[in-house]
Amino acid sequence: MMDVQTARAARTVRWRNCFSPDERTVLEEQPVALTINGSTYAVMLATPVDLEDFAVGLAFSEGLIDSSADILSFEAIALEMGLEARLWLEDTKANAVSQSRRAMAGPSGCGLCGVESLELTTRRLPYVNCKNFQVKADDLVDAMDTLEMHQPINLATRSAHAAALWKPGSGLITVREDVGRHNALDKLIGSCLRGGVSSEDSVLLITSRISLELVQKAAAFGAPLICAVSAPTTLALKAANTAGITLIGIARHDGFEIFTHAERVVG
Repeated sequence: MMDVQTARAARTVRWRNCFSPDERTVLEEQPVALTINGSTYAVMLATPVDLEDFAVGLAFSEGLIDSSADILSFEAIALEMGLEARLWLEDTKANAVSQSRRAMAGPSGCGLCGVESLELTTRRLPYVNCKNFQVKADDLVDAMDTLEMHQPINLATRSAHAAALWKPGSGLITVREDVGRHNALDKLIGSCLRGGVSSEDSVLLITSRISLELVQKAAAFGAPLICAVSAPTTLALKAANTAGITLIGIARHDGFEIFTHAERVVG
């Protein structure tokens, strides 16, 4: 098993009316190359934990696989310059990947880096058909409050994003953290796929703004509702309206704002 380190100690100089030496736990960020059957597909900057979840979730979000059953094996390898998350797919899937490979180095969780045309940034999304799913407003506030205490990496470093799956009546199902918000969601999706956890009648809780890429990943996963601590972007709103996803932003201890498909939230 690869030795994983999510944070390191860093010396600092603290100012509190005077200068004094101190120490701070700093989040680990490393290049992670996703390889498919031995060829590099993408290089991302990520926190080196839950790498199998990350690889599976990213492959699914990119449309490279339909389910975890398409994966033959996984291996994480530590190299001098970073890490490799190696996926081996069945030949039919691997051949399709070779036609759309986008080997690139992107910033932390860069969701659209390396795409070859503007059309790919606004690709057609599957419609999330959960007409009868509703959630109570107070339950959403409680869920976001609960999430805050289930982020050990962020509690230690104050610099990690989290993505969580929450279900009414069941609470938090899975939480994943990463330096990149897109990576955190990919890790969450990968964890759910590997564990057989359905997105039906569930809510994605996110500790960041809601960008287009997050809505695209949520639609691929089939999640009907996203609740985030920050606001959505214009493209995220457009995509969510089209995909039938409820977007909730500015989630705080005393409330939130619903931007799309408000019928899913009741008092």
